[in-house]
Amino acid sequence: MTSDPRVNAKDADAPLDYRAAGVDIDASDDAKRRIRKLVESTYTAGVRGAFGAFGGMFRVPTDVTKPLLVASADGVGTKTKVAIEAGRHDTVGHDLVNHCVNDILVQGAKPLFFLDYVAFGKLEPAIVEAVVSGVAAGCNENACALLGGETAEMPGIYTPPDYDLAGFIVGCVSEDSVLGPDRVRDGDALVALASTGLHTNGYSLARRIVQDRMKLRVTDAFPGMDVTVADALLAVHASYLAAVGPALDRVHAMAHITGGGIPGNLDRALPPTLDAIVNLASWEIPVLFRELGRAGDVAVSDMFRSFNMGVGMIVVCDASEVAPVIQHAARAGIAAWRLGEVRPGFGRVVLE
Repeated sequence: MTSDPRVNAKDADAPLDYRAAGVDIDASDDAKRRIRKLVESTYTAGVRGAFGAFGGMFRVPTDVTKPLLVASADGVGTKTKVAIEAGRHDTVGHDLVNHCVNDILVQGAKPLFFLDYVAFGKLEPAIVEAVVSGVAAGCNENACALLGGETAEMPGIYTPPDYDLAGFIVGCVSEDSVLGPDRVRDGDALVALASTGLHTNGYSLARRIVQDRMKLRVTDAFPGMDVTVADALLAVHASYLAAVGPALDRVHAMAHITGGGIPGNLDRALPPTLDAIVNLASWEIPVLFRELGRAGDVAVSDMFRSFNMGVGMIVVCDASEVAPVIQHAARAGIAAWRLGEVRPGFGRVVLE
């Protein structure tokens, strides 16, 4: 059927508004109404001002000597595609907060406040509400205020139902308590804290394996596990604040195992004169990673660079502090074990 040029001409001359251009202000207002209580549920004693201001305000802590503010930003990557396919949008917001909390925790900082950014091709208020409910859950878990954020509708940039999600965190640590490579010593021990799954990295490879090699849908059972594919892939990224926070005075450095895996992150906690020796026999690789590696025929070296392999955080501490660090993690419900040690070397991570 050919189009009627008179209809096209009429459409071309019709009055335009923002909705006709693809941006629905009413939907945006609805989303703000939906998330107000979620945001306000995270407010801590340091928050100043009210919901809806142009900028969030937070009082700098007065109980920290020589306070340093530590800031970080991150996203959850293509894990959002799994959330969209499963129609489950609350977990990725929680992931986002916990990932950012861990990123500043490695320097000894505890979170103060968080900002989020969600961008859609077509804004769906119910999905905004679900995402922000996860962000609020993460903020409440970590005693971190959701101080503000942005919800954007960008037709032509994102194609529905896709959306993007990013977060920004600010924490605080005393200048005398900053953790890092300068504190690491020959003979220090490595302590691993277990991950809860893929966390927020490796999803482009994982999705390719699950869809193209395993031929599985999100509702199918994941091989070797009593959960669905969606459950396995959407498991919330663990926060290690409760596990490590009470033991920070026992810690020299930490590495959050994200993109690049153990080799690409543990080296960031090392000075150039020391190596980290990781004992591969110290833990059993979880079924999730073993099945992905088998189905995708992924080389072991690529598995360790693409995935966390069951290790979400590595603590570097004096050998005498291993037991207390493991005990603190256990109290928070996080499995931990001695992963290896630090030896003289050249700033390398050695898997053996």
